Amino acid sequence: MTDTIRDRAASLLAAYDAGAPHAPLTDADPGLTIPQAYAIAADLMARRVARGERVAGWKIGFTNRTIWDEYDVHAPIWGPMYAGGLVAAGPGTTDLRISHLHEPRIEPEIAFRMARTPTPDMDEAALLASIDAVAHGVEIVQSSFPGWRFRPVDTMASGALHGAYAHGPWVPVTDPARWLADLAAFGMTLRCDDGTRDHGVAANVLDGPLSALRHFVRGLADCPHGRGIEPGDIITTGTVTRAFPVAPGQVWSTALEGLPLPGLTLRCV
Repeated sequence: MTDTIRDRAASLLAAYDAGAPHAPLTDADPGLTIPQAYAIAADLMARRVARGERVAGWKIGFTNRTIWDEYDVHAPIWGPMYAGGLVAAGPGTTDLRISHLHEPRIEPEIAFRMARTPTPDMDEAALLASIDAVAHGVEIVQSSFPGWRFRPVDTMASGALHGAYAHGPWVPVTDPARWLADLAAFGMTLRCDDGTRDHGVAANVLDGPLSALRHFVRGLADCPHGRGIEPGDIITTGTVTRAFPVAPGQVWSTALEGLPLPGLTLRCV
């Protein structure tokens, strides 16, 4: 299986680099397992690191239960994020490059910056104590699989569909009790040029971003990826609203209620 894993990782990376379509792996191998899929993803990550890219953290995907039926995926996935795809958004309108991505979609999220490596036995309060700061961000996901047709293991193998990530300012966790409550009860609105597209709440994301982080920490321990969670890592916890296709020229904005985090305005280029 080792040669097959390497071949599939190389094929997926070539499609990503070209912004080109790629048939779902399960078309040819319907028996692809979760450990095999994450082994492909780990090889894919190693190839990107070997050519000079730097892993900056992790994205957790499919944490929003309200969209599980839409994608026929009913459990979270995860994959690495790279420093080259991170954008620090300013207080005005920030350009976000998406033209190199295949069938991109936008997802507004909450991200954590880790102060120390968490352990699988931690509850939400203990995880919060491992976090240095919180930010609001927008992930651009992309699917090499045409029409977003795939099975869950295809998304695991492909690096969890990550494309790019823009985040606002990092706000330190200075009042843990307040953050613990607010992270379970906030709201978020996503707008485009033509008006509001969707509104979501914290509970959509596996009952809250800290719960999504807990699931990820336990899952990564059960299915190692070749790299763990390191101090300084950014971990984004999944879309609070539904995901929407994006195109160059569009301007998207977000607004939050119940968290001391500013919204973002992003121009897709």
